[in-house]
Amino acid sequence: MTTRRELEHRLAELCTPPQGHPTWEAFMRLAMVEAAKAEALGEVPVGAVLVAPDGAISGTGCNRTITDRDPTAHAEILALREAARTLGNHRVEDAVLVVTLEPCLMCVGAMVHARIRGVVFGAADPKTGAVVSRMRGLELDFHNHALWHTGGVLAEECSEQLSAFFRRRRAEQDRLKRKE
Repeated sequence: MTTRRELEHRLAELCTPPQGHPTWEAFMRLAMVEAAKAEALGEVPVGAVLVAPDGAISGTGCNRTITDRDPTAHAEILALREAARTLGNHRVEDAVLVVTLEPCLMCVGAMVHARIRGVVFGAADPKTGAVVSRMRGLELDFHNHALWHTGGVLAEECSEQLSAFFRRRRAEQDRLKRKE
């Protein structure tokens, strides 16, 4: 029988980047670059990178819901799609998704079905976050796959990237209203 200490040690191993590879903070900075790409398109700046077990990036994505006219074109979904195409398999087992904002319920479902190992997120999402904020979507008992999660990696920087975008958007809307 496995002891609690052994389980905690195994979880700590799973939550650590592959040996000899960058930290989760370094991968989060890559996700923030993806988020900046979304912002350049006029999209909410959320970015994601999928990290393979060897530390290689197997997929990237940035929000493109408006650009692609696709409500499912969240950064996480696009990173999973790219990785699946790259790997030639709808399962991207053992990969870790690093994303700047806590995933929504749709993205949680996609991560479960893709069989990834875990998810690392930056800023919590108190409105629609489905990992820890609004619900614990990864802990639903009917899922046929479990994955670990850790949040708060570069949370302040990720949060500021989003907040600055919305401040600029509100200022632009105010400017347009004053012109009318």
